Amino acid sequence: MSERLQPGDPAPAFTLPDADGNEVSLSDHKGRKVIVYFYPAALTPGCTKQACDFTDNLELLAGAGYDVIGISPDKPEKLAKFREAESLKVTLLADPDKKALDAYGAFGEKKNYGKTYMGVIRSTIVVDEAGKVEHALYNVRATGHVAKIIKDLGI
Repeated sequence: MSERLQPGDPAPAFTLPDADGNEVSLSDHKGRKVIVYFYPAALTPGCTKQACDFTDNLELLAGAGYDVIGISPDKPEKLAKFREAESLKVTLLADPDKKALDAYGAFGEKKNYGKTYMGVIRSTIVVDEAGKVEHALYNVRATGHVAKIIKDLGI
């Protein structure tokens, strides 16, 4: 389990396939602020709620200079189904090897109903134009999270 990121840390670089299999890198967004959010699984209730909230607020976030990227361990094919089923507009990236999840501290020990296991820690990292971590939020709730980010960022 890797360390959690802190504000001021350099955001770890990544290059991952999107829902169409095209490679997307964090460096593609240099000069723009990026909200990178990590979620456990496409096509599940909480993750759907969160992705729809980001999609519903995408214009507002983009207008304030933010790009939004969602990352999960799902394969690109599942992300494509998720995007189509929910009409998502956010960029969804596949990280089946969990390299980006690990680098961002978004994969680790979780507890549920008294059991401990390894899994995706629902997290949101806001990266500034220079590639530094501006906000690092871990163990976030799917519901109401996007509204909180918008409030915290003063948008």
